[in-house]
Amino acid sequence: MAEEKSDIVSTDSNSKEKISQSEHAHDDEKFELKTVKPGDRILTETEKKRVRNAAYAAATANGQLDKWSKESLHLYFACFVSFLCACANGYDGSLFSGLSPMPYYQSAFQSGIVGNKVSLIFSMYTVGSMIGAFSAGPIADRFGRRVGMFVGGIVIIVGMITVASAHHINQLIGGRFILGWGISIMTVAAPSYCLEISPPHWRGKMVGVYNNGWFGGSVPAAAITFGCLYINSNWSWRIPMIFQGVPAGFVLIFVWFIPESPRWLMQNGRSEEARAFLVKYHGNNDPHSPLVKLEWEEFQEKIQIDGSDKRWWDYRALFMTKNARWRFAMVLMISIFGQFSGNGLGYFNNVIYGQLGYDSPATQLGLNLANSCGSAVVGLTAASLSDRMPRIKVLSIGTFICALLLAVNAGCNAKWAETPTDANGNLIDPPLAIARLGLAAYFLFNFVYTFSYTPLQGVYPVENLENTARAKGMALSGVLVSLVGFINTYAGPIALANIKNNYTWVFVGWDLIEASLWYLCGVETVGRTVEELDEIYNAPYPPFASRKFNATLAVTKDGHVDAVVEEDNQI
Repeated sequence: MAEEKSDIVSTDSNSKEKISQSEHAHDDEKFELKTVKPGDRILTETEKKRVRNAAYAAATANGQLDKWSKESLHLYFACFVSFLCACANGYDGSLFSGLSPMPYYQSAFQSGIVGNKVSLIFSMYTVGSMIGAFSAGPIADRFGRRVGMFVGGIVIIVGMITVASAHHINQLIGGRFILGWGISIMTVAAPSYCLEISPPHWRGKMVGVYNNGWFGGSVPAAAITFGCLYINSNWSWRIPMIFQGVPAGFVLIFVWFIPESPRWLMQNGRSEEARAFLVKYHGNNDPHSPLVKLEWEEFQEKIQIDGSDKRWWDYRALFMTKNARWRFAMVLMISIFGQFSGNGLGYFNNVIYGQLGYDSPATQLGLNLANSCGSAVVGLTAASLSDRMPRIKVLSIGTFICALLLAVNAGCNAKWAETPTDANGNLIDPPLAIARLGLAAYFLFNFVYTFSYTPLQGVYPVENLENTARAKGMALSGVLVSLVGFINTYAGPIALANIKNNYTWVFVGWDLIEASLWYLCGVETVGRTVEELDEIYNAPYPPFASRKFNATLAVTKDGHVDAVVEEDNQI
């Protein structure tokens, strides 16, 4: 087969001067894919591949990155720093389900395991996160994503000191509020940063791994609380609380050794630095890389240097146009559904296990650790596949399966609750098979939920938001997440005290509604650049437009893209 040049060619006539001057004019030219017919020589020994975006698919195929270069390793380290931010949040998600059964914790605060006191302690974290979110967007927009992570880490350290030194329940509640405030600042800046530095064909994996930082926090929290259970002093609960500040401490140090987001640099008039980032980290130091050319062209066309991110009070970019409203609708869906699909029951794992007869503190903490470890493996697996799996198919099918598994768990809980007891309150012939089935269904629910939602909770909202609205959009997403989290953490203990195992049925019905909404209204984002999504959201009905395969490429055996093939032709 005769060798052919790359399918990406420059055309001087369409070149536009944007922000860069003549120094880079030759790199800013429009490039196009050659359109060919089946009989053309270029198609010898090629395959036909259907794609959603021809330019994106060609650029990523022909501009492959060296995964183990010094620049790529530095990029991985930058994503690891954002991963640590998610660890700080995940630690809290598992911490109090481990502390609640501890005798010295209960002696110190006398909160019980369900009821109003538990609601107040748990929910104050989400209240702080909700209020703090309004400061998170302006900080990340004005001072940069790295400063946002740093400031969030400082506040978390202050909150950790407050709760770990608590001698009264009021101090504990106040510290929880401070922790929530810090987490909101950190988790607005971190996912925005991770997406904005990722090459477009790696963003699913990188941001997916970022959000798996939840397990990077929850697994150590479960292990530490399990290990501290038998310490016969208040250090049994103080030590786990102290460790809550460890991820934030590492962020405070590491954040100054990573590059700033190229999109933030571009939005703030630092275009040369933005372009240098793309060449170094997305182009193997080649300024003529097809991927760099594609991204730079889109940066110039789509990124505003006078957008609403320059005005701390201005949130209009999220609502003013049909395009913006559709985008924010996707953020609403992933923010609400991601928190209210039954996963909020994880705050009360000890209660869920107890409803199935697993009421020993040591057993509950062991199950909690096993659940967290299994979910972490599933979450990382899903993250590794997230650049290839259709987002909407995973979310709709996964949510439907979650509903089925919660229904099995709820049914087993009800059956166990009907088991008769003797005069001493001991169960008569307990149906152990029912308890095991209920436990297995609950574990499987957590695994399916993790596979479906955990990577996408990180990537889906940030990739759907327009660049200059990303930090503020993520701040409002944080408010929504905290609001739903407040419902979970405040209403959950009260509901479990009053209606017990029937609380699970609420999520069974709601998950069926969620699955239907994802199928009918979800916008598919895989296989497109972040900037190119603008065209999708300008379509009459974005969900349908996003699921179409709009081009056919000629691909050689080594994965190189030769050309775009005319529709209805066969290779």
